[in-house]
Amino acid sequence: MAVWNRLKRVVVTVIAGVVAAAPGSSWAQTQADPPRNPYTASPQIIQEGMAAFRANCAYCHGMDARGMRAPDLTGVFARGATEDGLYRTVRRGIPGTEMPPAGVFLQEPDTWKVLMYLRTLAVTPPNEPPRGNAENGEKVFRARCASCHRVNGRGGVLGPDLSRVGVSRTRASLARQIRGGNEELKAGYVPVTITTHEGRTIRGTRKNEDMTSVQIMDSTERLQGVVKSEVRAVTPAAAEKNSLMPVYGVDQLGASDLDDLLRYLSTLRAATTGAVAQTSIIP
Repeated sequence: MAVWNRLKRVVVTVIAGVVAAAPGSSWAQTQADPPRNPYTASPQIIQEGMAAFRANCAYCHGMDARGMRAPDLTGVFARGATEDGLYRTVRRGIPGTEMPPAGVFLQEPDTWKVLMYLRTLAVTPPNEPPRGNAENGEKVFRARCASCHRVNGRGGVLGPDLSRVGVSRTRASLARQIRGGNEELKAGYVPVTITTHEGRTIRGTRKNEDMTSVQIMDSTERLQGVVKSEVRAVTPAAAEKNSLMPVYGVDQLGASDLDDLLRYLSTLRAATTGAVAQTSIIP
């Protein structure tokens, strides 16, 4: 009898689970329901949202949310974004960009507060006419940049893939980087210099490092593994002030060519394979 009772309990549990997961059940509907903001707008909530934004988002989007390394968010609601859609975008991140899932830097309640703060900044951004010729910009890119940077499977691999740089970088940020402004380097592209016992130097980007060895990609895109005890010095990454990217001053890249290059880079928004296409911050 005890065995029979246990069997009945197992059957009932299985049936309940199937019913709960079935389409049309209240449980399934709950799982499919879009997220809802549990907060009501108030000066305190918006103040907390501003604090959370400045602590967690301002490094890329700017203290005033007008964009630095990442896009301007002041007009994001005016451009058609919804609070629910932005919440999902922030929580899952944007594949193929430097925008990580918010779980690694922003608590869930603070996400809603940040969005409420951004809504107070939802002014229509100025309509600045786009500058530059993208067609000529692509030619400039092929001549100046493609030996190190790849776009849609074409180009070098010493520098970061730029297939989606139009999503992940603002025009101003790209201009600073091209003109030689130092910004934080992405992991896998931090410069490192190795000096051999013979005095020869090898400079490249650090791909991996541990206590005894370092792996770099040199300027010819050749991967090299080096045992630290077998060389004179491995310059710490923190001591490297400049990236391997050349500085393009006005004498190397005129203002007109820079405008063209920036216009071309702004068009690079290729979707990553297997991921939802994201061509802007607006879901």
